[in-house]
Amino acid sequence: MHIACCLKQVPDTAQVKIDPETNTLVRTGIESILNPFDLVALELAARIKEEHGGTISAITMGPLQASSILRQALSLGADQVALLSDRAFAGADTLATSYTLSMAIRKLGEKIPVDLVLCGKQAIDGDTAQTGPGIATRLKYTQLTYVSQVQWIDPDKRKIQVKRKVGGGVEVVLGDLPALLTVELDLARPRRASLPALIESLEASVPIWNAKSIEAVEALIGIKGSPTSVKKIS
Repeated sequence: MHIACCLKQVPDTAQVKIDPETNTLVRTGIESILNPFDLVALELAARIKEEHGGTISAITMGPLQASSILRQALSLGADQVALLSDRAFAGADTLATSYTLSMAIRKLGEKIPVDLVLCGKQAIDGDTAQTGPGIATRLKYTQLTYVSQVQWIDPDKRKIQVKRKVGGGVEVVLGDLPALLTVELDLARPRRASLPALIESLEASVPIWNAKSIEAVEALIGIKGSPTSVKKIS
């Protein structure tokens, strides 16, 4: 199986500040971490790989400093990574972000088709929970959100069954592969990386993909592709 994990580097929630002029997050000088929901998605990918074999590809969109979470992904079981970094990507809302990530996933699937895309339910900075569903819609993949358990996967029959949280209970859903899952925090407890894996990840190179690399349409990325505007944050 080829599993793609979409990761995001976010500010540590204890230090979040808002710029009153732009109504955006102040990121300068603030410690960043791998989004906790995405860390669970990465753990799920590692477990699926252990059971079914295959390849884990981790991607993130952000500045060069975001390469640190990709190195973390390598230390936790990812086989290959890619950093989507380009000035043209700056200022993207969830619509433009989902487009950019979907184009990167298409590129990942050129050699080995992607069977499963794993995302955290939401990022702890924006809390929109929109990017994963946006990717699924653009790729026309089966969309399974708020997943609290993967019950089984049959790569040969191209089927997956999950439990997902709904208001007042859970729902069991059977879907076709390829699929995109957005996962809850309680789905799995992330593992710790071994020392050899940590050392190897620090020495690994992180490929950088720009807009041209993924054949992105300029009008659909960054600020140009972002119709969202924030009027007020409280």
